[in-house]
Amino acid sequence: MTEEKRSQNRNLSGTLVDHEVHFLTALKLSIVSSVLRSGITHWAAGMAVMAAMPCLSAKEYHVSPRGNDTSAGTFAAPLRHIAKAAELAMPGDVITVHEGVYRERIDPPRGGTSDEHRIVYRAAEGETVVIKGSEVVKGWTRVQGDIWKVEIPNVMFGDFNPFQDLIRGDWFKPNKRKHHTAAVYLNGHWLTEAAKKQDVFAPTDNKPLWFSEPAAGDATTVWAQFMGVDPNTQLVEVNARQSVFYPSKTGVNYITLRGFILEQAATPWAPPTAEQIGLVGTHWSKGWVIENNTVRYSTCTGITLGKHGDKWDNTSANSAGGYVKTIERAYKHGWNGQNIGHHIVRGNHISHCEQAGIVGSLGAVFSKIIGNEIHDIHVRRLFSGHEMAGMKFHGALDSLIEGNHVYRCSRGIWLDWMTQGTRVTKNLLHDNKPREDIFLEVNHGPVMLDHNVLLSEKAMLVNSQGGAYAHNLFAGNIQVKVGDAEGRRTPWLKEHSTEMGGLDPNRSGDERYYNNVFIGKSVSLAGYDKARMDVFMAGNVFLQGATPSRHSKDSTLSKEHRVGLKLEQKDGAYHLNLVMPDLDGGVNRFPWVTSKLLGKVKVPRQAYLQPDGSQYHLKSDYHGSARNGMFPVPGPFEIPEGKEKKLKVWSLHDIK
Repeated sequence: MTEEKRSQNRNLSGTLVDHEVHFLTALKLSIVSSVLRSGITHWAAGMAVMAAMPCLSAKEYHVSPRGNDTSAGTFAAPLRHIAKAAELAMPGDVITVHEGVYRERIDPPRGGTSDEHRIVYRAAEGETVVIKGSEVVKGWTRVQGDIWKVEIPNVMFGDFNPFQDLIRGDWFKPNKRKHHTAAVYLNGHWLTEAAKKQDVFAPTDNKPLWFSEPAAGDATTVWAQFMGVDPNTQLVEVNARQSVFYPSKTGVNYITLRGFILEQAATPWAPPTAEQIGLVGTHWSKGWVIENNTVRYSTCTGITLGKHGDKWDNTSANSAGGYVKTIERAYKHGWNGQNIGHHIVRGNHISHCEQAGIVGSLGAVFSKIIGNEIHDIHVRRLFSGHEMAGMKFHGALDSLIEGNHVYRCSRGIWLDWMTQGTRVTKNLLHDNKPREDIFLEVNHGPVMLDHNVLLSEKAMLVNSQGGAYAHNLFAGNIQVKVGDAEGRRTPWLKEHSTEMGGLDPNRSGDERYYNNVFIGKSVSLAGYDKARMDVFMAGNVFLQGATPSRHSKDSTLSKEHRVGLKLEQKDGAYHLNLVMPDLDGGVNRFPWVTSKLLGKVKVPRQAYLQPDGSQYHLKSDYHGSARNGMFPVPGPFEIPEGKEKKLKVWSLHDIK
C-alpha cells in the first residue's frame, strides 16, 4: 500500500476528509436558509440537526521524527513533537503519530468535551511508535572489569533529577535502604539499584547493579555493571522524566490513547492517599480510553486511574481517620459520577512495574478494565508496602474487570475498600506469588466474581464480606479472615453512587458460593466455618482432596477423579487441559445463578446487579457459549463430563 493510500485510509477512519467537510458545510447552509425562510418555528430543529453533526473544526495533526514544530501538522508537513500537537489539539481532533522513538513527556493541556468530541492520540496504523521517559547516555569509562562510570550533566534532567528523587509515601516500606525513582537500562531492560556503592564492585549473580551520587559541580555520577559488553556500543538509557503521558492538571477529560509503546519512567510511589502519578495516568478526570498500548518499565506504577493531589498527600498512613478523611476530601474535589471515572482500559500489555500495573484510588469508579495482559509486577521486591499488585483499586464502584490475564505478579488483583456493584469475570490468573491471585479487603459488597480461572498456589484471600462467587475454578488455597483484625469501620456507598451511606465493621461472612470447582488438597472453604454472618453455598464441586465448608449444600466430592489440569502456552495463546467428572446428570443440583438467587447483602441492603444496573442471570460460560437448558455445568466452562478438553483460555489477539 502506498503512503498516499495509507494517509487516505487514516483520514477516512479518524477525521473528516475534504468532500465530507464540503457536504456538511453545504448542508448547514441549507438548514440556515430553511430557518430564515420558515421562521423561528423550525429554528430549534435546525440547531439540533447541526449540533448532532461532526464538528467542522475537527483536524488531524500528524507528528513524525522528520517533522518540525513550526509546520502545519499535515501529513506532508508534520510536527516534530507529540507535546506540540497536544498544545494545538482541540475537542474532536486527532493526533496521528508516525513511526519512531519520541523522548518526551506529554502533558495534555485539555481533553475532549464528550465521547463524541474527544481528543484522540493514536499511533499510525501499522507503525511502531515508542514514547520514552528516558534519555540515551554515552561517554562511559571503564573503572575495572565490567564496572563502568559516567558523569551525566544535570541539565539533561531539567528541574527533575530521578537520581536525587527518593521513593517514599504512605504505607511504603524501604526495607532499611534508600530507593530512587531513577533506573539504568541496557538494551531496553533495567539494571538493579545497589544499596551501597561498594556493592557495585562486588561479584554479581547475573543481576547487574548500578549506583549513583551527586558529583562535584552540575553533574550526577553513575557506576554500573555491564556484563561482558562495552556500554558505549550498546543502547544505554536512564530515566529522565517522571511520567510519559500524564496531565499536570485535573479534569482533562475524554482522551483516547491508542497503539503506542510507552516505557521507562521515574514514577513515584502511588498510595491511595496521594496523587497517583503513573507512566500513563488520567489524573482525576473522566472518560479516557487507554487501549492497545504496551506500557512497561515504570519504577512504581504503569497506568493510574488515580486521585488528585493536595497538601495532605502521604500524611494519612498513621493518622486518625486515615483513608476515610481522604474520601471526605475527595468529595470537595468533585468525586462523583459526573466528574470522575468512566474510563476504559482495554487490550494493553503492561509489565515490569515495581508497584502496580494498574492502580486507582477513587478515580476508577464506573470503569471497564478489559482484556489486558499484566505480568512481572513487583517481582524484584527491592522495596515493599501495601499497594503491590497487577491491579490495585480503592473504590471500584460499578466497574467491570473482565478477560484480563494476570501472571508473575506478587499479587494478582487487589480490591480494597468500597468495591461495590463491580463484576470480576472471565479473568485468567496464574503464577502469582508469594501472595494471591485475588485479594478482597474490607468491602461490604455486593460484588460478583464469576467464571474466573485461578491457578496460583494461593488463589484468594478474603478479608471482606458481601461477595458472590459463581462458576469459578479454584486450584489454590483460599484464606478467609474472620473479622477484620484491625477493627476498621469502612464505608459503603449508596447504590450506583459515590455518596457514602455509612461506616460499618467487617464481621466476615454474608458470602455466596455457587457452582464453583475446587481442585487440590490445599483448597478449602473451611475458613468460613467461623464466619460471623450467614454464608450460602450450593452446587459446588470439590476434587482431588478439596474440602467444603460446613455451610455447603448439594456439593459433589471426588478424591479419585483425574482432573488433568495443565496450562500450556503456544503462539501467544494459553490453553488449559481439563477433565470434568461425571456428575450423574445433576438435574436441579446446580442452581442457575441469578440476582434473585443471590438476594441482598446485609450491610448496604443492596441487590447483586451488574455494573450497568441490569439483573444477573449467568446463562453463558467463560467463552460466551450458552449453558445447558436443564442445569448449568459447574465451573467456568460448559464442557462434556468425563472428556478431556483443551480449552483456549486467553489470547491478546482475541480482545476486541
